[in-house]
Amino acid sequence: MTSKHIAALKITAVLWVVWGLVHAFFGVATMAVDTSTGFAYIAAGVPAEELAAQYHPAVGNILNQHGWNLLWFGTVTTIGGVLVWKRNMTAIWVSAMVGGLADLGYFVFLDIPGYATFFPGTTMTLISGTATLLGFWVLFAHRKTAAD
Repeated sequence: MTSKHIAALKITAVLWVVWGLVHAFFGVATMAVDTSTGFAYIAAGVPAEELAAQYHPAVGNILNQHGWNLLWFGTVTTIGGVLVWKRNMTAIWVSAMVGGLADLGYFVFLDIPGYATFFPGTTMTLISGTATLLGFWVLFAHRKTAAD
């Protein structure tokens, strides 16, 4: 593995750990507040007063399930980031599958329609995209070298 690949893995690892910690934090934060505030956390590009309402308890539980998903996505991706730092090639795939696909949904349903703010929303999408691309670059270069 070249020094460029090692540096790229370290950058990838840091990006995944940052992404994971932010998502784990917002997962807990989303579950810890009332439904209106939880929606305001997620759709930060919408004025909070427009999301304030009396929601059916089922809606709050659906939001809590989303918070739970953010927590475990973040936890798995943080662990994956640590393993990527240690040059674990499987962790590149797992982190990209969990973090990358989670953020793809965010990008499609919140970023594109304009319900997100640049920070932290779009910034996290850029972080996961960069981590995915860098990690796969190293993974495929490593596989090519191993096959030669």
